[in-house]
Amino acid sequence: MAAQLVALCFDANDPVGLARFWAGVFDWQLTAGSGEAVALLPSDGTGFQVRFLPADETKIGKNHMHFDLTSTSLGDQQQTVARSLALGARHIDIGQGPDATHVVLADPEGNEFCVIEPGNQFLADCGFIGAIACDGSQAVGYFWSEALGWPLVWDQDQETAIRSPHGGPKITWGGPPLMPKTGKSRLHFDLAPLAHSDQKAEVDGLLSLGASRLDIGQGDVSWVVMADPDGHELCVLTPR
Repeated sequence: MAAQLVALCFDANDPVGLARFWAGVFDWQLTAGSGEAVALLPSDGTGFQVRFLPADETKIGKNHMHFDLTSTSLGDQQQTVARSLALGARHIDIGQGPDATHVVLADPEGNEFCVIEPGNQFLADCGFIGAIACDGSQAVGYFWSEALGWPLVWDQDQETAIRSPHGGPKITWGGPPLMPKTGKSRLHFDLAPLAHSDQKAEVDGLLSLGASRLDIGQGDVSWVVMADPDGHELCVLTPR
């Protein structure tokens, strides 16, 4: 089985404002979504959208996933940082230390992201969005590899990474120790069945891999809310 990764979704207090920030960082096109949601359409090899969904809850604690943005030179890294700050980002300290060669920032709603130093070999063949870096177990890396049909490109010391056969960003999981989960995750993946499948078959397949159904008060909606083996939310949409 394999599903299509449709979008990485942010819960946002100001979906339009946050989407404009990331559109400026990525140089992607902003488009209207359903209801109050907005989305960014990739202008590079990234194979999924980034969506911003309205949420009343404010961010508490560190997110379990964040963007790692690549740099081609020290000047390029500095330009990305300067552009992000001009758009409303800020420097944050998450314990990276004074000798860190990457720069840690937060977007206007406090969502962390990193601007990686030039010469990083792990992300050398990736685009500007080098990775979606996640807090997660080795088992959840295996789960997502099976769920998406993306091969493992790293599996060492309980750290895992997968990447689409078509390229684009890697998705990485850092292994233990894992952060405690407090409330609903602020970022999640939206999946959709491939053309030859359907939503029920996709849900059943994810359940067989270790996912579970989840009730977050979504009510009667067309998508199915689930949790991966680490307990982080994901949504299975109807076929695209």
